[in-house]
Amino acid sequence: MPFLSRISLPPLQDGSYLQQIPSLNQGLQLKLTNNLTFFVGENGSGKSTLLEGIAEQCGFSLRGGNRNHNLNTGYRFKGYESALAPHLQLAWTPRRITEGFFMRAESFFNFASYIDELAIDDSRILKAYGGRSLHEQSHGESFLSLFNNQFESGIYILDEPEAALSPARIMAFMSVIHQLDQSGRAQFLIATHSPMLICYPYATIYQFDEDGVRETTYQNTEHFNLTKSFLNNPDLYLRHLMGS
Repeated sequence: MPFLSRISLPPLQDGSYLQQIPSLNQGLQLKLTNNLTFFVGENGSGKSTLLEGIAEQCGFSLRGGNRNHNLNTGYRFKGYESALAPHLQLAWTPRRITEGFFMRAESFFNFASYIDELAIDDSRILKAYGGRSLHEQSHGESFLSLFNNQFESGIYILDEPEAALSPARIMAFMSVIHQLDQSGRAQFLIATHSPMLICYPYATIYQFDEDGVRETTYQNTEHFNLTKSFLNNPDLYLRHLMGS
């Protein structure tokens, strides 16, 4: 049973840019029945906006991290707040939890710098991230160090975690998810473009597009079908794209 069981959003009439997002402006009633939920859709479809709002409602910094992290680095997210968060209503079962983590691939550099700053005063901190600075590891290694060493129990809200992962490391990440999923101590909300990641068995997939938000299967997502079609006949696609 997932900790976060329902995400509710009334129709938006606040006059903000949120009303220009078709997947969100008519409101939402999303029921979460599994420990793993994927949000899929094109860039700008609203999936990351919704993740940010949920993360802020959970008390996580939008710069990345858990409730105990107070990042002061990174100009882009300084003073940044979610415009959607005040409109959201979250239902918890059996109670609201405060453990977890919010991670966005584009701000992970700032989070790694923050951990390094803390380690200047306490070198033991790096042990919690695999024993080495996250900056001294490759992007994919640092992501997996975070997943393997920090993910134990709580709600994990991840925005495009596959951005730094090779196909092999995506499968390693799926193994981490599986271990935590089976333990019953963790729930994942993940916005992704990865056709591999969304194949995780029994996950709930919500498609964000011009018609709103609806539940779907990985076989019916454009991400999966376009990737499969391309890999089955790359020459055909390349000839069309390059006009040859």
